[in-house]
Amino acid sequence: MEGSKVAIVTGVTSGIGRSTAGSLAAAGYRVFGTARDPASPERPAGLELEIVPLDVRQPDSVRACVEHVLAVTGRIDVLVNNAGYAVLGGVEETGVEQAKDLFETNFFGLMRMTSAVLPAMRSRRSGAVVNVSSVAGFLAPPFMGVYAASKHAVEAYSEALHHEAGPLGIRVLLVEPGFTRTHLDRNSQLADRLLADYEGPRRRALSVINARLAGGSDPEAVGRAIAASLGARSSPLRIPVGREASRLRLLRWLAPARSFERGVRKQFAIDRPISPAAPPVAADVDVT
Repeated sequence: MEGSKVAIVTGVTSGIGRSTAGSLAAAGYRVFGTARDPASPERPAGLELEIVPLDVRQPDSVRACVEHVLAVTGRIDVLVNNAGYAVLGGVEETGVEQAKDLFETNFFGLMRMTSAVLPAMRSRRSGAVVNVSSVAGFLAPPFMGVYAASKHAVEAYSEALHHEAGPLGIRVLLVEPGFTRTHLDRNSQLADRLLADYEGPRRRALSVINARLAGGSDPEAVGRAIAASLGARSSPLRIPVGREASRLRLLRWLAPARSFERGVRKQFAIDRPISPAAPPVAADVDVT
């Protein structure tokens, strides 16, 4: 693959990361996929993918990953920051330490990887940073509040970087998928102290989330959108993926605030009166 553009995609074990790696490889990129356990990813048939160990929470691991790719190829053309997970539960139910742990992966890990590749991109006055956000980056679904907060942080960081690095020839793309069929259940945690007052609304909301993910878009659509945007001569900063994401972005900014808020509560089935407190029990839905 001499002369191919080089891409790093974080979190390629499954879902969006794996699909993006496949789409970029099909577009002619030499792809380095990262995973905490390099033996865990199952490569799709025919996909040329070089696995590099990486824990985005650890500065030494980030540095070793980027140095390895540069030593092997001499360049990094694209970084796709995809690694992340969710905490599901009420914001009051989520402890500060649990929230810090989530931000270490979803936001600070993204910052570490971006800061590590930018010097090589700046020296060539060329490159692209693709940050995988979510519709939760511009609205906050109930019982996904801390996850949404991490994605809101990604959106603000990406917008600022877009303005700062653009004059240096570095593109920034912010990808906003709607509900997508991924293995989020393997990468999610329940909030660490469930409270009885939230039990009914939480159960209903997580059931809705579970169903929406099961019927969501194929992660291949996200991978194709990323590859197509990188291949285009120009593209907007924000790239909603799927009709749902595009519709929600439009509604978020155009619909009257109270109407939009009522719609969110209705969609997540939390607009019923809360019954008197009952003893807390763990949510029994298959959270994905």
